[in-house]
Amino acid sequence: MAFTITALVSRPSPLFASAALLRVGMLLYGLWQDANTPVKYTDIDYLVFTDAARFTFASSSGSPYERETYRYTPLLAWLLYPTTFPNAFCFSLGKVLFAAADLLAGYLIIQVLRRHMRMPLDRACRFAGIWLLNPMVAAISTRGSSEGLLGVLVTALLWAALEKRVALSGVLLGLGVHFKIYPFIYAPAVIWWMDEEHMATTAPATPKTESGGKAKGDVQEPPSTPLAKITAFVTPERIKLTLVSLATFAGLNMVIPYNVLLYLTSSSTPALPLSSSLSSSPSQYQTQSWIPKIESVAFVPQLLLSTVLIPLVGAKKDLPTTMMAQTFAFVAFNKVCTSQYFLWYMVFLPLYLPNSSLLRKPVLGVTALALWVVTQGLWLQQGYNLEFLGLSTFVPGLWLSSLTFFAVNCFILGLIIDDLGTPYV
Repeated sequence: MAFTITALVSRPSPLFASAALLRVGMLLYGLWQDANTPVKYTDIDYLVFTDAARFTFASSSGSPYERETYRYTPLLAWLLYPTTFPNAFCFSLGKVLFAAADLLAGYLIIQVLRRHMRMPLDRACRFAGIWLLNPMVAAISTRGSSEGLLGVLVTALLWAALEKRVALSGVLLGLGVHFKIYPFIYAPAVIWWMDEEHMATTAPATPKTESGGKAKGDVQEPPSTPLAKITAFVTPERIKLTLVSLATFAGLNMVIPYNVLLYLTSSSTPALPLSSSLSSSPSQYQTQSWIPKIESVAFVPQLLLSTVLIPLVGAKKDLPTTMMAQTFAFVAFNKVCTSQYFLWYMVFLPLYLPNSSLLRKPVLGVTALALWVVTQGLWLQQGYNLEFLGLSTFVPGLWLSSLTFFAVNCFILGLIIDDLGTPYV
């Protein structure tokens, strides 16, 4: 039995066939649950997506923002055009698209493992199975979450960067940030990684002198002055990546007017003029104008970790693990958290685990996994009581479970950062 399972996940054809069948089974089960149980399988976001697609192609304005709470790029509504056809099967085609994106991300994972971690095909397939055969990943995509599309974009960004395809990396980075803002955290890591050592196609042979030493002038001294260091940092590749990504992001936003602007202008309730809001309670305004709002700086630890400290520490040592750590920190410290966000870093798991202490030390790995699962379960249970049962669980249930889950995430993040730069075995 063990041999059969190992053989199943060690070759691409049975691996991807199993991953596809897993998602087909979940899609069919989802149809049954939606039709027969009060708790629906389909995510509420999928109803928002498909409504937006219907408004885009069936209304006079052609705007997805006629659908309240749709705050995404119009590209997503356009991709879901087939769901507007009057057919029950067509309504599920968006879920099929998201599930197919999972498979494409799995293919890119195998490419990175084989080409850049020099892993044999059978072992690469087994690690890719952590993503492809993960029930949580399959469930989130088949429920109608679009996070699988982001998984493809960020995995493709990593693959393109490691392949030294600078222009393609810039396009993927700009597209990813346009699609959902969080991939901007990868820009510092990729730019920092793109030094001369990593961007060199081959290592040139070292010229020898007649005495056997190195030829004069072939050893470059590191820059000593701040200006020289800045000049050395600003390479053509880094400039190209920056310009292409900015051009892609800005171009998409000009062609497709930015969603927040459209959402605000489509509001049927106009905002009060600033003058009237101030004159209505001047004393309140004067009292509150100088009071700092703690929630306004809550993002500082999140951005400091994910966009500055982690890239500086790890990008040049191990770009895939660095991107894993960045994403894990961004999600753990985010003010809003849902299970869908876990896919943002789970797509990097097959690339991080081969070199990780979680595999080298099985007891540590099992403990970390158990803590993550248990504390997440407690957090989800409190959230279910709040959202589905209407129970007031904010204090102490939801508060304590959130703190516990956050503490476990910080513990795991520390393990990931400690693993940065571990030699591949």
